[in-house]
Amino acid sequence: MKNTIEVFKLLTDELRVRILMLLDRKELSVCQLMGTIGASQPLISRNLSLLYKGGFLDERRDGKLRFYSIKSGIAEDKVAVLVLLRTLLKSDTRFKEDLETLAECTAFQKKAGRCDMKTLTEFMKLKERKMKGDRR
Repeated sequence: MKNTIEVFKLLTDELRVRILMLLDRKELSVCQLMGTIGASQPLISRNLSLLYKGGFLDERRDGKLRFYSIKSGIAEDKVAVLVLLRTLLKSDTRFKEDLETLAECTAFQKKAGRCDMKTLTEFMKLKERKMKGDRR
């Protein structure tokens, strides 16, 4: 029972649930998560670390970048939690917005031909202008 309680404590934070659900879709770098969620690097990294220590994630390095994904061979209890979250959040507005932003961020990075802080900053500026209605 203690392990189950720890899993649910880990998922009491909205940011961690958002990160987990995005990673349930595909492997992402810290930069991509920052661009999609709009949170700072230290905040994203701290929550990734907690999810990693909680047994949900795998991590790999590619040069300076760290990529995260749902752990291969993840424990059955965590699979059940992911299934529950998928079911509960499939029509959630915030989750849908995160998926749209992820698609935009991915397309922007693909067009730029790179995934780095400069590209992230450019994407964030573009996203901010869009939100303000500026089409420059």
